[in-house]
Amino acid sequence: MLRGIDVSSYQSSSYNTDGLSFVFIKATEGRTYTNPKLAAQTKTARDAGLVVGFYHFLWPGNLTAQAEYFVSKAPEKAGDILAVDWETTSDGTHASNAEKDRFIRKVKELRSNHRVLLYANRHFWLSVDTTSYAGDGLWIADYVTAGKPRIQAKWRFHQHTDNPLDKNVADFETKAALRKWAADA
Repeated sequence: MLRGIDVSSYQSSSYNTDGLSFVFIKATEGRTYTNPKLAAQTKTARDAGLVVGFYHFLWPGNLTAQAEYFVSKAPEKAGDILAVDWETTSDGTHASNAEKDRFIRKVKELRSNHRVLLYANRHFWLSVDTTSYAGDGLWIADYVTAGKPRIQAKWRFHQHTDNPLDKNVADFETKAALRKWAADA
């Protein structure tokens, strides 16, 4: 299993990459927010030779506009991974299953040469999701032993803690295997 983290504007632009194989960086949210540290956090990851992913925090409504906004702001490099973060928003709402699925499909259409994942916490996956559609793979958040999320579905990435930052593992034998999977979209 490979180790990685995910970062947003709450983390430093020069985060520690020692022992990591990958990083997911928050790129956008809704149709107006772009992570102000996106370029610097991306440079840190690329300079360390990590497999890089970018994610969009999904809001309900205007799915095409959100997908277009996300791909216009997320750097595009062969082998990068894209993801949608599907959870409860700050106003207590969330995108519907149909909206989540449409967003993933639209991003796959706009960036057909990239893997597109669904990030969801265990509650959303087990109690909110009704379609089991996760694009090219599931990135599940469940704060238990790394690599042992309490779900039956096949997963690619597992966020297992948020203390002191979001730590993840990937279900790949080597970084080269992860890089190949990401590139073979």
